[in-house]
Amino acid sequence: MPTYHRLPDQPVPGAVIVKLYRSDGQVRGYVRKVTDASEDDTIFPGEEMGPEDALKLAKTHSLGAAPIYVELAEGVEWDPNWGATTG
Repeated sequence: MPTYHRLPDQPVPGAVIVKLYRSDGQVRGYVRKVTDASEDDTIFPGEEMGPEDALKLAKTHSLGAAPIYVELAEGVEWDPNWGATTG
């Protein structure tokens, strides 16, 4: 089972962030990669997707080395079926 980390105040450059939020009564997500403070983060892709798809996309963009952080918007609770979380 994959393990994800709660989003810290200062994520490291190269980290991948999955933001989960509610849209039309469903949990949706998007993925972004943290860049240097002088640049804007990279967002993959610009469309909404389900949480499972967003977490899979994050895994591919982390290349197995970068941490994957999860940001839960207000009203979204972590579903243990998505994996484990720390922090």
